[in-house]
Order: sequence, then structure tokens, then C-alpha cells
Amino acid sequence: MKTADFYYDLPDEAIAQTPIEPRDAARLLDTRDMSDHRFSDVPAMLDPGDLLVVNRTKVRAARLHGTKAGTGGAVEILLLARRGDGSWDALVRPARRIRAGLAIAFSGGLEAIVTEAPAQGRCVVEFPGVSEPELDDLIEEIGDVPLPPYIHSPLENPDRYQTVFADEVGSAAAPTAGLHFSQSLLTEIEERGIGFRHVDLQVGLDTFRPISTDEIEDHQIHSEQVTVPEETCEAIASVRRAGGRVVAVGTTVVRSLESAADAQGRMRAFEGPTDLFIRPGYGFRAIDGLITNFHVPGSTLVVLLAAVLGERWKPAYESALERGYRFLSFGDAMYAAVERQ
Repeated sequence: MKTADFYYDLPDEAIAQTPIEPRDAARLLDTRDMSDHRFSDVPAMLDPGDLLVVNRTKVRAARLHGTKAGTGGAVEILLLARRGDGSWDALVRPARRIRAGLAIAFSGGLEAIVTEAPAQGRCVVEFPGVSEPELDDLIEEIGDVPLPPYIHSPLENPDRYQTVFADEVGSAAAPTAGLHFSQSLLTEIEERGIGFRHVDLQVGLDTFRPISTDEIEDHQIHSEQVTVPEETCEAIASVRRAGGRVVAVGTTVVRSLESAADAQGRMRAFEGPTDLFIRPGYGFRAIDGLITNFHVPGSTLVVLLAAVLGERWKPAYESALERGYRFLSFGDAMYAAVERQ
């Protein structure tokens, strides 16, 4: 399949620069009949006994501003993910003249050592003499929450780039479909008899990057750390037996749940990395529907949506643009039912 088939024209003015208030006032396109709704209509669009699954990951304050030892030159480090040995994969800017062994000083007495020189802006850093709990606290104290590169307006309230159910710190980016939920909406969902469970997937910046190969089969998708708890698996099995729907809130939840399902669709608790690349023709085993934002052209997320909707994904996007929907992280959302093969 050609990567070009998953592009669409996205005008700059369609990219939402600020989140709408209140959270659940965002628009919601129901792709089953192409009807317009508000996100606050979600409880009415689902039935008692259905199950919503969200990603409760929390965005870390992963953007650190420091200076090079010796020269005092400014350096920006964006921490992506902790490696097994305690070091970090990171993006560094400017990457030019960054070499292995360079020390970078940050406020609070924190120092990083570059252990692998940058390749395409990526490097590996370690923080000697600091325990993981101490480092986590320092990062939250001195760092900034990173926004996607297409957001050019400052965010007055950093909490608006966190979901109301965020719990476990672990991501370089927000699971943006979850940003539309308010506490009052969660209460309404519960009162309607709709289940609510979670997974944890550590979102990385590769999520937003366009595919760089001509054919999507040649693209090496990023790997992300996932936890699907036993209680979530049990809830899905119960909903299945009762004939209810399992609706994923966001593409990160889709990848998490599908990674935890066996070939027969049975769910099992899962913890570990996933590099599952969901493409058109994929047979969904864990989910019946998806609530998601509108994604970057040519990204793996658009490819995943095409696997859900089939060829209807592009007309849905074009219609949303014509109707003035807001796109990307702070934009509006859509509901998509899985198109079974």
C-alpha cells in the first residue's frame, strides 16, 4: 500500500492551537451516519453495558533546558523513554556539535552525560549519581510539558494537556482523545451503566511522525511500553459475553488491547513493549469501536483509522474539514465503528 494514499490536505487554519472549554464541548463526528454531535453526547451514543477503555498515562515534564559544560551553550533535551539500564532515549537541540561524553548542566544541580552521540536528532543520556525516584521528582520540578510541534500558541494551563484520569507518569505526549473527558462526563457515563477501564501506554513522539517510506509495509513502527491490567481483560470478557461493545478511546488504546488479544480474541494481561502496526486488512479482535481525534496526514495513526473505517476514512476527513472541525491534538473527535472484514 502506498504511503501517499494516506495523505490528505490539511490547511494550517484547521489545526487547533488551543483546547476548547469546557473539555467536553468539542465536536464529535459519528462516522456511522456522518452526523454532528458534541463530545458530551458520548453517553447517549453508547448503550448500558458497553465499555469504554482509556489510556491513563500522564505526560511528564520532559523538556529540559540546560547548558553545555565548558562553553555554556544552550541545549534543550526532550526525554522520550527510559531504557532498561536507567539511561534515556532523548531528542537534543541543537544536535550539531553534541558529542558522546558531553556534560549538560540543568537547574537544581542536575547533570546529564551524553553516552551516544545524536543520530537524526536522537541521542542517549544518563544522569549519574541520581536515583530513578529522585530523577523523576527533579524532572517534574525543572522541566516543561512538551507540546506537539504544530502547536504554536502557549498553553496557559498545563493541566489541559493532561487527561482528567491521568495517573501514571510515563509519556512524552498526551493520549489526546482522552482530553475531551470531564469529571462530570465520567459521572454521567457511570450513571448510564457504561463501564470504564484503563490501560497504560507510554506515548512517544514517533506517534506523530509521518511515514517516511514509499510503501507503508516498509515502515518500521515505533515500539511503546504497554500495560493491560487483568481487571481490564476481565471487563472486556464480561462485556463480550453480554453482547456489549468495547470502545477504545484513542489509537494508543487500540494498539494496547489488540496487543493483549490472542488469535481467538481472548484477552490476557499484558506488560511489555508493542510494535504492532495496524494496517488496512487487519482483523480486529479486541475492539468494536474507536473514539479518536483527527490525525497528522501520512501518519501511522491515519493508517490505523483506515483499518477501522476502510475506504470511508478519507471522505470522513474531507467532510470534517468542510464542516469546520478542528484537527490534531487540541481538535475535535470522531466515533468510528469497526468495519468487520
